[in-house]
Amino acid sequence: MGHDLTRILDVRLYDALDLDADGRVLAGSDDTGSMQLIEIELDGKITPLTALPGACTGRYLPGQRAVIVSHDEGGNELHQLSVLRLPEPSGSGEPAGLADLEPLVRDPRYMHALADVQAGQICYFTNRRNGVAFDPVIRQLADGSERQLVLADALFDEAAISPDGRWLALTVASPVTAAAAHVVLVDLAAPAGQERMTEVTPADAPARNESLAWTASGSALYFASNNDREFLAIARYDLAAGTLTWLVTDDDADLTGWLAPDGSVLLVERNDDGASTLALHDASTGERIRDLPLPSTGTINDARLPPPRWASDSASLVLSVSGAELPGDALLATGLDSRGVAVRQLTHSFLALGQSPAVPEQHRIPTAGAELVPCLVYRGASDADPALAGSTVLVVHGGPEGQARQNFNTYVQVLAAAGHTVLVPNVRGSTGYGKSWYSADDKHRRLDSVADLAALHAYLPKLGLDQERAALFGGSYGGYMVLAGLAFQPELWAAGVDIVGIASFVTFLENTSAYRRAYREREYGTLADDREFLLSVSPLTRVDEIRAPLFLIHGANDPRVPLTEAEQIHAALTGRGRECHLLVYDDEGHGLAKRANRLDAVPKAVEFLAQHLAAPPVAL
Repeated sequence: MGHDLTRILDVRLYDALDLDADGRVLAGSDDTGSMQLIEIELDGKITPLTALPGACTGRYLPGQRAVIVSHDEGGNELHQLSVLRLPEPSGSGEPAGLADLEPLVRDPRYMHALADVQAGQICYFTNRRNGVAFDPVIRQLADGSERQLVLADALFDEAAISPDGRWLALTVASPVTAAAAHVVLVDLAAPAGQERMTEVTPADAPARNESLAWTASGSALYFASNNDREFLAIARYDLAAGTLTWLVTDDDADLTGWLAPDGSVLLVERNDDGASTLALHDASTGERIRDLPLPSTGTINDARLPPPRWASDSASLVLSVSGAELPGDALLATGLDSRGVAVRQLTHSFLALGQSPAVPEQHRIPTAGAELVPCLVYRGASDADPALAGSTVLVVHGGPEGQARQNFNTYVQVLAAAGHTVLVPNVRGSTGYGKSWYSADDKHRRLDSVADLAALHAYLPKLGLDQERAALFGGSYGGYMVLAGLAFQPELWAAGVDIVGIASFVTFLENTSAYRRAYREREYGTLADDREFLLSVSPLTRVDEIRAPLFLIHGANDPRVPLTEAEQIHAALTGRGRECHLLVYDDEGHGLAKRANRLDAVPKAVEFLAQHLAAPPVAL
């Protein structure tokens, strides 16, 4: 493997987690090999804060020199909460290990997901009641007392406590519809044990609702919603009147907003085919005030990145960005209460890249049914192995209700640098292109999204690419798509790389974590009612049809897609004499979070693809 590919795998990524009252920034950095906490001071000085065995994240505790740290063990996603007391800015010391953290909420049997942080109290979700439902818990930091709200056997996605402490706003995942959640309010003035949920948006609506934020007075709640709309827009709910007002809308793209603490302005992101464009809007009228430029094309809002965080004075905010030319960086925007707006890049991930990255072309690729599949195309490096010119690797995102955004994808950049042209589609089921598109693969329409792979393959000659030398690559649900492409379209694909993918929906649902089963049956179908269908769309059922070589990567601690998914497809293929490789990492969960493991696995996968996608030698 060439030195340039190693540089891509070794790139350092940063994200912005929080901003304190004195302007210091809490950020994440994977400089040590996994994402750890650092603090960036006003003069640019960076202080490492943690050196934990695995990745972690955190938030400042308002009014204290302390951080709440969320951490798990080996990627098992059983997150625990601890407090890290911070040194004075001028101080020094070694980064904190696990023994240096003060336990806050710890029970290794269950998950504890930090949802909101306020002065003196936090809200988190936990499944400790029955292992499936996630109850909101409000914990007082002074005495450790807790109020666990048993509201429903449900999965709560977000929480926001009103500034006066009276109300708790929640988004509640729909028990029957995928990619759907509604907004409820809980009156915390009710006696403990008698709390009830009041609907703000309809519980039975097939809609997304997210990014909850209260006004300073607690009189109104802001959030993004596509209730009765095709695309997300910014809404305001007034408690006294019980009315919902659309403030900022766009009929062609999703909008997400983050309200300043004083309620004066909104930072609004427009999702433009996976790239973020930003603007400040008046929070009362929705009127656009000014644009907020990014240093380069990229996204501030995807699954890997934390949300933007405002300073308490509403004059500045921190945000994370990822793009081809900004692999992963923390940004500080200042002057947001004036005309002197400035955006400063606090970290410089591109410096470690050492070369020009592949940048995406935007395409719309027709299907047999005349739908258009959005697709980003990254051309293979011209100075790479000439035998790989004209080859294609199609990288499918996970989810399925996710989106391939215009971010920095290590796998995409490595494959393009190796010489492959990389197609990154948003097949049906993907978010970012309206409600109709992300609902188009639900339950019994599962194979409609697999059919999109064939449409992409048919389009390859129009991109100047060789249809005989095309492979599939994907992780999680994208891994299922790899296996499904090889099983249902065996004549199309020359090879596949599956990272933590699903081989059988039946065994996946039987063996995944209990809370995941309840959550994922909304999308795929239930074991009780849809077993035969789930078997029919499972690659393992059609394993005899798979003839392309396959490379599997999996984490031993994966709580979402158990290792048994990879083991059973590997056993089935090797037992039939088919080429199939399996790499298992004992210290990983759902993916490759540690740089050392990526440096081991990805070169092997790249070499595997080179062997099967290289053009045959020209006869002399």
